[in-house]
Amino acid sequence: MTEWGQVDPSSDPPKYELNLDIRKRNVFVTQLEEGRDDEEEDVTQIPVIKEAAGKILDTSKNTLQKTLVLKKEVEYDRISQDLVHKREEYGNRMRLLEEQKVEFALRQKEYSEKAGKFEKFLKDSEVKRRRAIAKYQTEARQNELRQTEIAELTTQLEDKRKRQRKLHEQIKTNKIYEDFLLKMVERVPDNYLEYGVDSPMKAIIRRYETLSLTNENLVNNLTVLADEQESSQLRLEALKRQHDTIRLTMTSELSQLQLEYDRLLERNKQLEMTFNLEKSQFRNQSVEIGSLLLAVINLAEQCHMKHYGPLAEVELTQKLDMIKEYILEKIQIEKLAKSSYEDLQLLSLTEEHSTKVKKTTSNKEPQKKLLNVNKRPISNTRSKV
Repeated sequence: MTEWGQVDPSSDPPKYELNLDIRKRNVFVTQLEEGRDDEEEDVTQIPVIKEAAGKILDTSKNTLQKTLVLKKEVEYDRISQDLVHKREEYGNRMRLLEEQKVEFALRQKEYSEKAGKFEKFLKDSEVKRRRAIAKYQTEARQNELRQTEIAELTTQLEDKRKRQRKLHEQIKTNKIYEDFLLKMVERVPDNYLEYGVDSPMKAIIRRYETLSLTNENLVNNLTVLADEQESSQLRLEALKRQHDTIRLTMTSELSQLQLEYDRLLERNKQLEMTFNLEKSQFRNQSVEIGSLLLAVINLAEQCHMKHYGPLAEVELTQKLDMIKEYILEKIQIEKLAKSSYEDLQLLSLTEEHSTKVKKTTSNKEPQKKLLNVNKRPISNTRSKV
């Protein structure tokens, strides 16, 4: 018996039995229904069945209630056994889980201790790293200071060595005078101070003093001249730089002016070409206008009308009006020759009226009325002109 209080059904004797009373002979149908009418009446016809047995028992009307109960009990026993096995498996898994929990707790504790040690190690390493960085920075600054000091001391040592070499050279140079003075002291008598002004020693000393002053003056003049030469050289270099700058500026300005000159030259050429073209066009137009004026003057001479006055005093627009009026009169005369008697009377009336208007107004209104009366001939005459 397990911890859930289960009972093993395999240990008990069998308590389920199935008794079936065969009342009729069962025959499976494997042939068609034709030719089976003479069979016995007690034969039960069972068709071919493809369904499962359990489904047939559940759905059949002839199945006994006892059989269904027996089937359900067998299914219940099978499910109980499965449940017992599952409970045992669940218990085993729970025990295994408890063991794994204990092991996991131990491992977690171990890992937490390792993590704490590792964190402590990281903190110590960080502190050491910071100390090392600070030490490195201080040592680097000190190293830089020492390097600067070494550079300064090196320059000072080099200056001292140069001064030492210079002093050695001066000593070598002055050694000659020292030897000379020592020799002179040895040769000079003991009572040389008692000699007067005219003694040769005094003359030599005065000569030396004069030469020494002259030498100092010459050295001073040479220094002044050297300074002047240096300043003059600086001014010369400045003037050269200024000259180069001015030359570059003037070169750029000259190039710009050259470009401007080229543009102006090209523009002048274009303007000259345009002028020549316009001049030729104007010449052609003037020729056409002159020929047109001559044509108008010739037409005016041929179409001269007395009421306009002398031809020499008539203006150009009046000449054109006179030509138009003359052409209209000719057209009217042509119409009069071709029209009927009524049209002649109407035209006579219009001519009388036009003559009256000419006498009173002396303008161009009668010609405009005649144009309104005969529009089509007027348009033809204009096209001809």
